[in-house]
Amino acid sequence: MDTTNLKETATVASPSPTPNKEKKSNYRYRILALLFTATTINYMDRSIMGVLAPTLEQLFQWSKTDYATINIAFKMAYAIGMLSMGGVIDKFGTRIGYIVAIATWSVFGMAHALLKPAFGLIAFIIARFGLGFGEAGNFPAAIKSVAEWFPKKDRAFATGIFNSGSNVGAILAPIAVGLIVSEDGTNWQYSFLVTGVFSALWVFLWFTMYRKPEKHPAVNQAELEYIEEGEEREHASLSWSKVARLKETWAFAIGKMTDGVWFFFMFWSGMFFKDTFGVSIKELGVALVIVYVFADLGSIGGGYLSKFFIGKGWTLNKARKISLLICALCIVPVVFATLTDNQWIAATLIALASGGHQAWSANLFTLASDIMPKKAIASVVGIGGMIGAVTGMSIDFLLGHYLDSFGQGAYFWMFLVAGVSYLIILTIVHLIVPTLTPVKIK
Repeated sequence: MDTTNLKETATVASPSPTPNKEKKSNYRYRILALLFTATTINYMDRSIMGVLAPTLEQLFQWSKTDYATINIAFKMAYAIGMLSMGGVIDKFGTRIGYIVAIATWSVFGMAHALLKPAFGLIAFIIARFGLGFGEAGNFPAAIKSVAEWFPKKDRAFATGIFNSGSNVGAILAPIAVGLIVSEDGTNWQYSFLVTGVFSALWVFLWFTMYRKPEKHPAVNQAELEYIEEGEEREHASLSWSKVARLKETWAFAIGKMTDGVWFFFMFWSGMFFKDTFGVSIKELGVALVIVYVFADLGSIGGGYLSKFFIGKGWTLNKARKISLLICALCIVPVVFATLTDNQWIAATLIALASGGHQAWSANLFTLASDIMPKKAIASVVGIGGMIGAVTGMSIDFLLGHYLDSFGQGAYFWMFLVAGVSYLIILTIVHLIVPTLTPVKIK
C-alpha cells in the first residue's frame, strides 16, 4: 500500500485555513473632521463682515463704493494667497502649510476688533487684506489632504463634507453677531474675536494628528490599500509653470469663476436685505441662517450625488458633469430674488442658489483631484481660486459703483448674472475637457 499517495491525497483534500482578513481602520475620518473644523473657522471669520456690513456702514460712514473697496482688498489678497499658498503647500506639505494659513488668518481676523472710525478706511483694508491672504490656504490644503486620504470614488463626498463647514461657519456668524451685537452696533468688536481660541486648539490637534497615511501609525494596511485603490503611484511633481500650461488647469479655473457669485451671496446679501426690505440685524441673522442651512445641505448632497451616480456604474466623467448640471439648474431661480416684495421668498431663492453653488463647488473641487497628480493639486486649486477671487473683485467694483450711481436696480442685474452663469460656465468647461482623463507626467 502506497502511504505516500494517501498522505498527498489527504493533504490536497484537507481545507486550507482561511487567513483572518484585517479590519480596515478609519483614521481618514478623523482627518476629515479636522478639515471640516478648519473650514468652519475659516468661513466664520470671513462671514462676520457680511453680517455686520449694514451696521459698520452706518458706524464708519461708508458708501457702497467704500464697502466694495474693502471687499476688493480681501479678494486681491485671496488671489495672491491662492497662488503663493498653493505652491507652498505642494512644496512643504499640508501639515505645515495648513498651520501657516490658519495662524495668519486668525491673527488678522482678530485684528478687526482693534479698528476705530478714526483710523479711516485704510485700517479695514489692511485687516481684510491680511485675512484674505491667510484664508487662501484653506482650500488648497484641504483638497490636497482629501486626495491624500481618500480614493477617487469617495473624494466628492469627502469634499462635500468638509466644504459643508463653510456653511456651518456662515451660519454661526449671524448667530454670534445676533447674540453679541446690539441694534445700535455696540460690542461689534467682539464678533471678530470668537474664533481665536478655536483656531489655537485646531493648530494643536492638526500638528499632533496629521501625517500622510503611508507614514501614520494609526493607519493599518487595509485602510491604506483602500485609500490607494485605483491610484497610480507617482513620485514626480509638476512645476507651477507646467501646471499653468495645461488645459485641464484652465477648465477648473473657469469653473471657479462662479466663486464671484458665491462671494456676492456672502458679502452683499446683508446689504441687499437691508436696502430692499429694511430688516433689523436680528431679522437679517435669521434670513442668513436660512441661506446657509440650504448651502450646507447642498454641499453634502452635491458630494453624495456624484458618489451615488458612480455607485450606479456611471463613468467618472458622466457622474461629475451631470451632478454639475443639476447644481447649475438649482441656481437659475435666483434671478427672481429682486422681483418679490417678500423678504422670506427672496431668502428662500438665495438659499436654493447657495445650496446649488455649494453642491457645484464640492464636485468642481473634486475635478482637480480626479485629473491632476497629487503633487500639483494645491497649485491647480490655487490658480482656480485666484481666478475666482479676481471675478469677485470685478463684481465688487461694478456693483459698488452702480449701487451708488443708480440705486437698488443694480441688484437685479447681479442676480440675473448669478442665475445664468453656471450653465454657461459648465458648457465652456465641457468644451475644454470633454472627458476627464488623468494628466500623465512626462
